[in-house]
Formats: sequence, C-alpha cells, structure tokens
Amino acid sequence: MESADGQRGRDSGSQRRSPLDVIMSQIRRKRSFSDRKPLGRFLSRSSSQTGIPEDGESEAREDRGQSSGVAASADSERHVGWGGVGLFLQRLGKKSDSRSLSLAHCDLTATDLLELASLLQFLPQLEEVDVSWNPLIGGSVAALTSHLQQVSGIRTLRLCSCRLNADDVAALGDSLSCVPLLETLDLSWNSGVGGGALQGLLGKLQPALRELHLVACRLCAADATVLGGMLAALPRLGLLDVSCNPELSQEVDAGGFRELAASLSHAASLATLRLQACGLTADGLDALGGSLRYLPSVRELDLSCNKQLSGGLGRLTCHLAHVAHLERLDLHLCCLTHDDLMHLIQVLPSLTSLTELDVSSNQEAGGVVRQLVSALPVMQMRRLPLNSCSLNQESLTALALAVPYLRSVDVSWCKVVGGRLALLLDVLQPSVIVELRLSSCDLITDDLQNLAAACRRGSLSSLRVLDLSYNGSVADEGWSHLFAAGGLGSLEDVDLSLRPSTAAPCSAWLPSLLQALPRMPALARLALQRWTGGSEERQRLEFSLRKRSVLLEWDPDVRDGAFKESPEESRPEE
Repeated sequence: MESADGQRGRDSGSQRRSPLDVIMSQIRRKRSFSDRKPLGRFLSRSSSQTGIPEDGESEAREDRGQSSGVAASADSERHVGWGGVGLFLQRLGKKSDSRSLSLAHCDLTATDLLELASLLQFLPQLEEVDVSWNPLIGGSVAALTSHLQQVSGIRTLRLCSCRLNADDVAALGDSLSCVPLLETLDLSWNSGVGGGALQGLLGKLQPALRELHLVACRLCAADATVLGGMLAALPRLGLLDVSCNPELSQEVDAGGFRELAASLSHAASLATLRLQACGLTADGLDALGGSLRYLPSVRELDLSCNKQLSGGLGRLTCHLAHVAHLERLDLHLCCLTHDDLMHLIQVLPSLTSLTELDVSSNQEAGGVVRQLVSALPVMQMRRLPLNSCSLNQESLTALALAVPYLRSVDVSWCKVVGGRLALLLDVLQPSVIVELRLSSCDLITDDLQNLAAACRRGSLSSLRVLDLSYNGSVADEGWSHLFAAGGLGSLEDVDLSLRPSTAAPCSAWLPSLLQALPRMPALARLALQRWTGGSEERQRLEFSLRKRSVLLEWDPDVRDGAFKESPEESRPEE
C-alpha cells in the first residue's frame, strides 16, 4: 500500500488540484518569500547605503542616480535570488553550488519542484541537475522541464527513480531543444518509461548527447524499435546502458531488438554498451554480432546475467575479432557451456587491448582456466574474477600465472582455495594488487599465516579491499597473526563476517586488531557480523572507530551491547 505522502505527491503534480493543495502551496510560497527578505535586504544593504538623491539636486545628479538605481536594483535582485536558492537548499540539507544542483534522496514533492523551477533563473551557470530518487515528483516533472530554457547550459540531467510516467517523458522531450549542450541523460529505474512512453523522446534528443542511461525501465520490444530510431541522430553517443530490461530482446525475429542492434552500426562513437540482464538469446547475439564490425570504438561490452544465451556465444565471438579496441568484456552469470568458453578462447588472441575479462559465476569456467590464461594478453590483464567457477587445483595453479599482473583477485566461493592460498600469495607483486576477495573459500589457519607473511613482505602494501568473510574454520591465532603482521596501510574495506547461521567469540584476537588500527589510516569500513565479545571490548573498538568515522558493521544485538557469550564462557565452574 502506498503511503499518504506518496499519494499527495502525485496529486499535487496533476493538473486538477484540490483547494487544500492550492492553499498550502500559497502558504509555502509566502513563507519562502518571507524567509528570503531579510537575506535580500542584507545582501543589498551596501546599495541602499549609497543614498537616494534628495529634492533640489541637479538634473544630472538625478539621471546618474536613476541609472545607478536601476543597476543596484538588478544587482539586488540577483543577490536576493541567489539567497532564495541558498535557503531552499538549506532546508533540504544541501549546500549551494552555482554549477551543480544535487537533490537526490531529498523527498521532494510537486510543490518543491515548482519552487525549484522558479529559482532556476538565478542559476545561469548551472551544468548538472540531479533530482533522482524522489518518487513523489512523478507526474509533475513538467513543472521543472518547462523552465529548462533558463538554464540552457545544462550538460547532465538525472531523473532516476522518480516514478516518471508517459506525460513526464513527453514533457521532457518537449524541453530538450532548450538544452542543446546536454551530454548525459539518466532516466534509470523508472518503470513508466517503458511500454511505449519512450516514444516521447523520439526525434527530441540533441546531437550533443554522449550518455543515455535507461536501466530497469521495463523497456519492451516496441521500445527497442524506438530506441533504434534515436541512435541514428546521436553521432556523439559514447555510452548506452539499457541493462535490467528483461523484455527488451524479446521478439527478435519480429523486429524490436534486431532493429536496435542494426541501428548500433550508426553509433560510430559508441565506446560502452551495457546489455546486462536484457533477456538476450542466441538469436539476439546473432543480431548484435552483425553490428559489432561497424563499432571499432567499443571498449566495454557487458552481456552479463543473460542466462538464455547459453550455448549460443559462438554467434557473437566470430564477430568480436573486429572490435580491436575492446578492453572490458563481462560475461558473468551467463550459464556458459564448455563449447561457449572454447569459442571465446579461440577469439581471445585477437583482443590485444583486453584488460578485464569476467566469466565468473559460470561453473564450466573452472575447467578451462589454463586455456583462458594461455589465450589472454596476461601481462596487461588487470581483472580476471573467477568466483563461483568450481576451480580445481590445476586451474588454481594456472591462475597463479596471471596473478602477478592483476589489480583484483577474486576466487570467492571456490573451496579448493582452502589450504592452497600460498599458490596465489607467493606470486603477488608489491604495489600491484588493490583488491583480494576470498569469501567462503574454506580457509584454514595456515592460509591466514601465509597471508600475514605476504603482509610482512610488503606484497599487500597497496591493498584497499580485503574480503575474508564466511571463513569460520580459521583459528584465533590465524586472525591474530594477520593483524599483528602490519603491511595493510592502504586498506579501506575489510570484511571478516561469519555466515548468518553461525557465531563465534572474537575476544582472543580483537586486541591484535585494536593495536593494528592506528596502522590503517585509510580504513573506512569494517564488517564483523556474527562475531561476539565482551561489552568492554565493544566499547573500545567502537570508540576507536568512531573517532575516525569508520563504518562498523555488527549484528544489531552486538551494536546494542547485547553480546552473547559462548556456551563455554557461560557455563558455571564446577
């Protein structure tokens, strides 16, 4: 059930407003005006102190006085207007910025939008407007877009998750001619954009547009046809993100996605194409592949989370060789078969610019790591995540050949890592790796001791993210050795959480962590969920982290001080 506030927000955006809405709007405007008056008088005080020509002064003095009075009046009006902008933003907990207007997550209402629109005239240098995640303004966006001509220099406009409907999209389309310099348009997370509403933008997007974001907009096959019609008029488009629209690629044979794919050939400047979770099938890949040879500028291609393309990747890989500058290819969670992976491996030597390849969450990938590493330009690879890939000992050894060059190593949810972590740690190069994820790897105490040794060697001196969660088999001395080793001065995010169904005391190794914290000046987040300890220990840790504004994640009962002792600790002495 929708909240009353949400209903009022939509009602105020409709053309027919209740008498109560009109009255409240007038009261609000009066209050806002009265709030601005003192600031306006203060800012224009220097003008008023210049004096007003008295009766009997010369005619020339009057003329000069009138001219200076007009100038002072205009200057005063500008100051008053900017003061109004400041007061409006202050009420929302935001700071004034003449070039960027960021009002995301502000619970804006239709009335707020009207007031904001009236203030745009005092922001002639505005370049960025973000009113995302304000669902109450849905249905009333025309109140804002009808004033965009006053800020014609806008380059970025974000309206994510605002419950936009077809009328909002049409109003936006009608106003786009007023912002010819617009480079980024983000309408993501508005389900009302799909289902035909996108037609309101057809022929309205300006040639300067460089980024178009339409994530999770419930785009359908008909919308794909409309989107395809837009691309021919966007010669500078460098990024197109239509991820999380599972109906987008349906009815490939009837047009829709096939028309969109064919239109991509006209987007010669396209560098980033994201089609994550778009319901892609083998037929869709076939249509997409035909356009890739006309897209030499593509550097990032995201086809992840499309499980239905399983068994059809070969229809795409035969065209990938034409994308000579491809740097990032994302195929995670696509249910890739062994044949799919072999087709990919055959084309990898042609992708000489590749730096990131993501085939994680594909179970069959664990059996072809040796072939993958052999086909990749290993020395320039920066990311090769293989989490949830059913790695075996042979594949872990093969991965070690690439690890010295990787900035990110992710083998989470691969149980074979437990007891064999040294294979990866021994080849790490100092000042290279910045992210190490080993969640749910069945790590043992020896693994943590090897990790501590790598810290002492300086191999992890640049590490920013360390994920050791869901490894409850490590004994207390393993955690103690890790934090006593030092060498983690760049660490920003560390996760030591246990599985949701488990709990364990941390009293034995928490002192080592407390002593290590001063040597981690960059730490911003520490996750210790499901670990328990005494109240004094909790207070020491919380006090230490609070002074540095570090986010501490513990279970609610832990944060509230209700630490649970283990059965051994609570058992009375006999």
